[in-house]
Amino acid sequence: MSESTHETADYTMGYSREFRELLGRRSAQSHARHLLPHLEAGQRILDLGCGPGTISVGLAKAVDPGQLHGIDMEASQIELARAAAAGGGHGNATFHVGDVKALPFEVDSFDVVHCHTLLTHVPETLAALAEARRVLKPGGLMASRELITDSSFLEPGSDGLAAAWETFTNLLAANRGHPGMGRELKGCFIEAGFTDVRASASFDVFGTTDDVLFYHAFAGGWFFAPDTVAAALKHGLATQEQLDQWRRELDDWKDAPGAFACLAFGECLATSP
Repeated sequence: MSESTHETADYTMGYSREFRELLGRRSAQSHARHLLPHLEAGQRILDLGCGPGTISVGLAKAVDPGQLHGIDMEASQIELARAAAAGGGHGNATFHVGDVKALPFEVDSFDVVHCHTLLTHVPETLAALAEARRVLKPGGLMASRELITDSSFLEPGSDGLAAAWETFTNLLAANRGHPGMGRELKGCFIEAGFTDVRASASFDVFGTTDDVLFYHAFAGGWFFAPDTVAAALKHGLATQEQLDQWRRELDDWKDAPGAFACLAFGECLATSP
């Protein structure tokens, strides 16, 4: 898939430069804090939907000399992950192109399975979790951190910015995603047969001047890109006039002295029976 594509049948975010920059800000220390205290040297860990590997390499470091395997459906992301591992000297990290609903691993292969904002985008939640259970050893650890769109916010807000965020939520749902997956994680883990399910929540915070400028550039570059606009128009989620107004309100938000943004996430840890 080309880098300019913003939408696939199942993946709303696509692989634009703006979204790659957002992923580049993520690390195991910042985005897998709920999991890191449970990792031990020598473990074998699987990172589902690993993307460019920015979280994966930190997980690989935490289990070294154990092994990390990352898997993602997008070949260009796997190339980036391999480069990140090589550049950081993480020789214990291996990356694969593949489907998280049909993992290329044997039963009881891993001590830990991790994913971040994967189940948000996979239509068949229980199928993905069933595969995770299959490859986990008995007593193995499952960890996920997923988006909660209706708990995320921009401050100061406006009716237009609220409508723009609702349109993103509806676009995610139109692509068979799960805008509230972070809120639903505990129930999904229990339904999938995991035990000792522990739920928590956290925010990605954009509070400094540089953070606000980054968020503005990301939101403006991704949400108002031609492919995303075309998808919103195709699904009847917004008019061009609304989109133009929302873009002006996003510019006004950036310049507000109190500009502040948070993305909300639910987290779960659970044990494979």
